[in-house]
Order: sequence, then C-alpha cells, then structure tokens
Amino acid sequence: MDFQLITTFDEMDLLAGEWNALLDECASHVPFLRHEYQRAWWQTLGGGEWHDAELRVVTARVDGKLAGVAPLFLSREREGGPTLFLIGSIEVSDYLDVLAAPEQTPAFIEGLLDFLAARTDWQILDLYNLLDSSPTLPLLESAALARGWRFERSRLQHSPYIPLPGDWEAYLETVDKKQRHEIKRKMRRLEESGEAFRWYTTTDEAALEQDIQDFMRLMANDPQKEAFLTPPMRAHMANVMRCAFKAQCLHLAFLEINGSKAAAYLSFDYLQRLWVYNSGLDRNYNAFSPGWVLLGHLLRWANEQGYREFDFMRGDEEYKYRFGAVDRFVERATLWRDKSVSSANPTP
Repeated sequence: MDFQLITTFDEMDLLAGEWNALLDECASHVPFLRHEYQRAWWQTLGGGEWHDAELRVVTARVDGKLAGVAPLFLSREREGGPTLFLIGSIEVSDYLDVLAAPEQTPAFIEGLLDFLAARTDWQILDLYNLLDSSPTLPLLESAALARGWRFERSRLQHSPYIPLPGDWEAYLETVDKKQRHEIKRKMRRLEESGEAFRWYTTTDEAALEQDIQDFMRLMANDPQKEAFLTPPMRAHMANVMRCAFKAQCLHLAFLEINGSKAAAYLSFDYLQRLWVYNSGLDRNYNAFSPGWVLLGHLLRWANEQGYREFDFMRGDEEYKYRFGAVDRFVERATLWRDKSVSSANPTP
C-alpha cells in the first residue's frame, strides 16, 4: 500500500468521489463518514467543539486505487500530549471509523500504524464512537500490541436500534403488549380528536431554510437542547441538513396540528435505514403526545417502505426501548505509542 498524508481540505475535496465509492465497500458504512458530512463538520469544527485542529488525513492506494482512509485531525488541547482524533469527534457524530474494504482492512491498519509511527507530531491516537461490531477494533488492538504500544478499549454509550420486519402489524407484535397498546392509543387519540393534522417530510428546496429554522426552534423548547444550540452549533446543524438534502438523504419530518408544527424528527434516510439524529417538540401540544405520534408514523412508514432498521443511534433514553429497540454500543479505542505515558487522558 502507498500511504500519503493530506493536510488541507482542498486536497481532501479532490477525493470526494473516490472517498464515497470506498465508503460503499466498508463494513462501517455510516452517514457520518460520507465526504459531505466530514466537510460540513470541519467547517465549524463540530459546532465549536474544537478550537485547535490540524488536518491529518492518511490515505492508502493499491495500484493507484484508493484502498483506505483514516480521516484524522491533530489537536493539542488534550492532556498527555498531541492527540489524533477522527474527523467528527466527539459529540455530534454518532458513528465514526476508518474507511477500508473488508479484505483490505488488516493491511490498512498495519500500514497506518507504521506510517504514523514515522511521524513525531503526535503521542496518542484516540478514536471515539466506533460501533462495537467494527473490525477496526480488534485489528487496532493486535497491531498496537505487536508494536509495543499501549491499547485501551472502552464502552462509551448505548446505541439502540429496531430491526424492522417490513410490516407495521408484524412490528407491533415485537413490542411489549402494554407498549403496543400505548402506541396505538396515542396515534388513535389524535386521529379521533377532530383536530386537523398531517405529517410530512421536507422535499421542497424552497422550504428547506424555513424548515431548518423551525426544526431548531422546536429543539430549543428543551432547556438542555437550547443550551446545546450555540451559534456555532446552529451553523453546524444547518450545514448538516443542507448537505444531507443535497445528497438526497435528509429525512426531516414534521407533525402539524391545526397548521402548526408540533413535533419534528431529523433523520438520515440512508441504506434502507432511518438514522434518527435529533428531535424537537412544541409542548403546547403535549396533550396529543406529538413526539410519540410522529415516531409511530415514522415507524409505520419505514416498515411499509421495506426499511431494514430504525437506528436511534447514541443514547439510552427509555422511550427507545419502549418502542422495541435492542442494544448495541459505541466504543473508544486509545493507543499510546509510548507505554510509559499515563492513561490520564480524560474523556471530554
């Protein structure tokens, strides 16, 4: 493999087509690894999460064809020395990884660590938000230990999802009986209320900017989300929705009651899955349980469309399990090239 280092986004943009084509072959094929998302994240450094970041993307080619990408950046903000992170780390990108086709992944990981070992500008490789099923995790561990490096692997968060049977009634049968009754009851209550309602997704580009602002307004009704939505974070969220719309994978859904937006879900429609990213509510409509009702409609729609999964991504909120979600997890892999370095590298 021929390894090269990319330190500017102009160089990285030249790879956009190859990058996304390689992602199509990857075991960790997630929307946060698409070139468009990576660029949107870099524009605001994760909505202001980072202030010190230098691009360190490592690519590998075999016979001229792109075979692997480690989308890294260097930060000097962390204790323990200069640290390499995955672009997208840490808070706003639910799933991250390196890119390589399964048959190339072992050679890519070995070559990547050798390539990085020849550089002196970093001390720690700290990779967040890898799915626990990622082949990268065991390969990193064996490659690190073979080089005498320290390696730690830790579980970060629950990441529940619903396997979809492709039929609404069949899906409901997989849910606890009491919860199945609640889903039906709340959906029926709005239907029988006499109130005018509809749910829809943003498909008109002319409505996109207003819908983006309406979504963030609904998000901000939650005090924690309001604090989260700093000006840089608002810019990041808007950039993500715009690039997802352009890539035809935005699924921005609203429930309207009497002409007013009562609930919204921002998801990615990608690979016959819905990846639920965030949500918002108008609490003036709490009597109609608008969040639950919209979620029920989304699940019915996804089943009817033959989708395979409804991915709630990170977070173990109780409602996810009430709707039948099962657990998987995201993990963190940390490598120290110097075994004498303390492991006191705190989780941000």
